[in-house]
Amino acid sequence: MNLPQNSDSAEQREILDALPLLVFLERGGQIVFANAEARQLLGVVDKDWAPCPTEDILWGLSSGTAEPQTLMVRSAQGSPFHATLPTPNGQLLPVEGIRSILKAEPLEAIIVAHSKGRKSVPKLNLMEDVLSSVPESLVIVHSSRVLYTNPAFTRMFGYTAEEASEGDLWELIVPAGRMHEHAMLEMAVDQNGLARIETLRVSKTGRIMDVSILAGPLLVEGAKAGYVLSFRDIGERKQKEARLTHDALHDGLTGLPNRALFLDRLTVALHRRSRRRDQNCGVLFLDLDHFKDLNDTRGHEAGDALLIAVAQRLRGTLRPQDSAARLGGDEFALLIENIAHIRDLNIVANRVSSEMERPFEILGHTFQAGASIGVAMAGADHTRPELLIRDADFAMYRAKQKGGGRYEIFDKHLESDVTSQRDLERELRSALKKRQFEIWFEPICRLQDGTIEGFESSLRWRREDGAIANFSDLLPVAEDTGLSISMGRDTLETVCIQLRKWTDEMPDRDLTLTVNVTQRQFYHLAMVPQLKAALLVSGADPSRLLIEVSENTVNENPEAARAIMQQLLDCNVRIALDDFGSSLAPMNYLVHLPIHVLKLSPRLTAASNSTDRELLLLESLIHLGRSLGMQVVAQGVQTPRQLDALCRLGCELGQGDLFSGALEPAEAISHTLLGPSVPVPQV
Repeated sequence: MNLPQNSDSAEQREILDALPLLVFLERGGQIVFANAEARQLLGVVDKDWAPCPTEDILWGLSSGTAEPQTLMVRSAQGSPFHATLPTPNGQLLPVEGIRSILKAEPLEAIIVAHSKGRKSVPKLNLMEDVLSSVPESLVIVHSSRVLYTNPAFTRMFGYTAEEASEGDLWELIVPAGRMHEHAMLEMAVDQNGLARIETLRVSKTGRIMDVSILAGPLLVEGAKAGYVLSFRDIGERKQKEARLTHDALHDGLTGLPNRALFLDRLTVALHRRSRRRDQNCGVLFLDLDHFKDLNDTRGHEAGDALLIAVAQRLRGTLRPQDSAARLGGDEFALLIENIAHIRDLNIVANRVSSEMERPFEILGHTFQAGASIGVAMAGADHTRPELLIRDADFAMYRAKQKGGGRYEIFDKHLESDVTSQRDLERELRSALKKRQFEIWFEPICRLQDGTIEGFESSLRWRREDGAIANFSDLLPVAEDTGLSISMGRDTLETVCIQLRKWTDEMPDRDLTLTVNVTQRQFYHLAMVPQLKAALLVSGADPSRLLIEVSENTVNENPEAARAIMQQLLDCNVRIALDDFGSSLAPMNYLVHLPIHVLKLSPRLTAASNSTDRELLLLESLIHLGRSLGMQVVAQGVQTPRQLDALCRLGCELGQGDLFSGALEPAEAISHTLLGPSVPVPQV
């Protein structure tokens, strides 16, 4: 009988301490435990018992030779003995009792004794009382027939001792389909001495339980007479393990399988395909088109709500044999099985794309998410699941490059194009980390005399080989990856520092600086706080700073754009509407939005050379802007003829190659001091 150091063993010790008998537990030739009655007789004060040799406690312990006149019941396992016990005062106290062998090799036994002079000894079967106190369900069987069950067995399975003894143990508590286990368990005990399994058992009421079974031999005088089984209910532990397993393989937000489980299912599908070519599979890789915009404008709570809604729609589009997973962020993947042709994937992709195009109701607001979808069908070269996901990812990237809200099917030519784009993305990240971006400045001039009114800042990338790249060529990649947010923050800080520097160096010049903000930067929640911080740190005059917002950015969400512009006005900066006329934005933008400067698109500037309706439109826009109190800037002025025409139409400001391209800061200040060389307009 083991007494491990836990709460159960403490309870067992309390029971043994309450017995009015001497109780010893023997293990490997040593007394490892003595109950309170024995400790008192031996003069041991502490409850903790230090193991010591059996012969030091019970002198002359022997069995069977001179059977004592004991009142205790003899059992099949127990052997009577008589011995002498040395007491602390030097006396030798004769004792007699029963020594029951629990395990022959190595020796484990329980010794119960009393002194010969004791007047009364309870007439009880001590072994049965001890076993009854054990909280675990115990059963002693012989040839599947129950010889003994303790009360814990009745509490666990519902069968009384009488009911258990009348039937076959395995027929009572073993569910159908697991009858083979008892033979395997007995074989394991015969071979190893002990065996432990975790399995299912059924109670009298029919409840299926997860149990742990520890089985060992029942030894009588060294010979195996049956088996001792201990049952423990592990249902709660199994439930916790199941929850942990589920959490490890599923996304905590949406409940969909995560990347690990998706890879496992895709591995199985590819293996099945290798055996049956008529059961092919494919993958759809989804990336939400406007998820980052929702996060930036409405916060992460709205972003989480959208992800949950997307997961629900994806579940509704799939057959029972297909799987949807969230791979991370706003990326999802679908595994489509039991298909024969790529057109089967086309059908699914069309269905999913249509579902993603329907508006979502997010926290009381209607939101159009859309998705870019990549489609890849398993082929001979898809030997690993990662390869098929990679190809679907390539196709998704191409769909996003084409504007999103669509799906693309993977082919080999697509792979090289997408790889080059992703190489560019890696280069951009590296350049940002190494601070390889510079701010250059393009003059904005008064058309009448060429005087510099201010500058428009523009980003340049100085590559490691010395080549200069214009950021406008890199903007799509920067916007898609989110790099434009951090790059825009750095640009704001640099421009404000430059504005303060030029103000200090040229106090008599009222120069303005214009800084462009991308669509993602404009709608990002941190944009206005970043602007305030840049102005505060630099000490720049906010009235000389123009925040330039493109017409397309305003078109994205006019209501939100107006609210953000009002926050910018509260910072005392001015606002320029860039590239006006490029997409024929509503004229009421000019009336309802707080705009100070109207920058005409180069396409409208080019119309100054014409004599048709485009020229009339240009003239009307110039007069409309001026009548609304705006400065009008013609962008892309290329020729003296355009300059003359713009002056006649009343346009006040212009920029373009006729004046100067973007300049490094030192060159820009030289142009300001010397004045640019431009033709005199012939008005």
